[in-house]
Amino acid sequence: MAEGIFKDMLKRYNKVDINVSSAGISVFPGEHANEKAIKALKEKGIDITEHRARQLSDEITKADIVLAMTSAHEAVIKDYFISNLENPPKVFTLKEFAAKISAEKLLSKDIDDPYGKDYNFYKKIRDEIEIELNKILKNIDNPEEII
Repeated sequence: MAEGIFKDMLKRYNKVDINVSSAGISVFPGEHANEKAIKALKEKGIDITEHRARQLSDEITKADIVLAMTSAHEAVIKDYFISNLENPPKVFTLKEFAAKISAEKLLSKDIDDPYGKDYNFYKKIRDEIEIELNKILKNIDNPEEII
């Protein structure tokens, strides 16, 4: 959901110099987005029906910043995907980076995984992601000061 939301925000604010891509630690590559996620974003006018799951891979070496949804995912990325890289990307949770870039107090690092939960939970997580991405978008012009 985060990729779809952020791409939509960047398009609306004409931010063309930022590339967004999502990948998972444990996914079935090529799998469609969850129907509840599709429906939750459709309510906001965002279409992710063409999204396909991708496994995190060596492509991570091209990233400047990697944002994870949970601190557990952040640890896996740091330990298994970038620990041996000469110039690894910076890795944060979405909430952690949003707090840093907006100079707000970090209350919690994690965004819950809605998988297996009901539709209302997907909407709650969608809104939570949107709030954090808005913080980033409002302050994205100077990320080098943060990282």
